[in-house]
Amino acid sequence: MNKERAMDADAAVRHMRFGKLPERIRGEDMTAEVEAAPGAEGDTYTPENSWKFYSCVAFDLGL
Repeated sequence: MNKERAMDADAAVRHMRFGKLPERIRGEDMTAEVEAAPGAEGDTYTPENSWKFYSCVAFDLGL
């Protein structure tokens, strides 16, 4: 019987600490919409600069 009281006390402490779930966060609150500046660099593809982003082992080794 003494063990039951200890378990009840432990359960009460757990319930005080973890008994209530946190409030739900809406998807709208987790994202932020920001307009891009017109003519921002990086929004268009330029073939002349595409080699900067090319990654290939054969190319890196000069093969």
